[in-house]
This record gives sequence, structure tokens and C-alpha cells, in this order.
Amino acid sequence: MDCFKKDRGKNMKLKGHKDFMSEAIREARKGLREGGIPIGSVLVKRGRVIGRGHNRRVQKRSAVLHAEMDCLENAGRLSAKDYKKCVIYSTLSPCDMCTGAILLYKIPIVVIGENKTFKGPEAYFKKRDVKIINLDLVECKKMMRNFIAAKPGLWNEDIGK
Repeated sequence: MDCFKKDRGKNMKLKGHKDFMSEAIREARKGLREGGIPIGSVLVKRGRVIGRGHNRRVQKRSAVLHAEMDCLENAGRLSAKDYKKCVIYSTLSPCDMCTGAILLYKIPIVVIGENKTFKGPEAYFKKRDVKIINLDLVECKKMMRNFIAAKPGLWNEDIGK
């Protein structure tokens, strides 16, 4: 699925977004199995996943390894031209730090699984001409709510509370 093609129908795009989000959800579940926070992300360029990651702050004893940061790291170095052809998927609305990285690399589209359990600076994305697509998936909300209920201290640490 190429999210930049104008001739594709809305339903085709939505199906493609859900397919890529399912990859991000797989990453989130992997992080949870590892004892971490269940947030996952994938970076897609021209319909192909080129990077994937999940929140590994706990596993790596890292201050910054959120899902989007792990995903970008695992994608490796790309040119500015390449980032502009990408879409980043995250199971949760990106935080300030991850928003900054997405803006730095000028990734034009961010697709999120949900923003009810946490809402990052989405208005800032919009001011910077980044398109936000919220799939508002029950599965993502349930995964985060269950985690937050089970480990509120770890969650608060992750979001800087």
C-alpha cells in the first residue's frame, strides 16, 4: 500500500493503515512479553516496513528508548529524502521526545492506534504540517489501560510524571 498515491480509495488506505498498525501492535506485545511497556512502532516507506521497534526503556535500562525512537534506530541511517517518503505508525500518540524526532526527520504522516490513554502534542504536529491519522483502535486502548492499571508507577515514569 502506498499512502502517497492519490488514486487509491479511502477504504484501501484504511486497510493498509490497519495492516501496518497490526505490525506495530505485534511490537507492543513483544515489549510486554519482555517485561516492558506495550507500545510498538513501525516505519513504512512506499508500502514496505523498513524499521520496527517497541518501548525498551525497562529492558535496556534506557532513558530514551520509546517505541518510535527504537523504530527509527532500527531503521538505520536514512537520507532526508527517504524520511519524507515514510509513514510512521505507533500504537499510542507520540510523546514530546518522539514528536521531536519525527519532526526532525520530516516524516510527513503519523498513524496512531489511539490517543485516549495518552495524548502527545498532536496540535504541534499539525502546526508543522504533519498529517495525523488516529485509528482509535479498541485493541490499543485496552492494551494500554490494562498495563497502566497493572503498573501505574512504571507508566508514570515513562511519561515523565
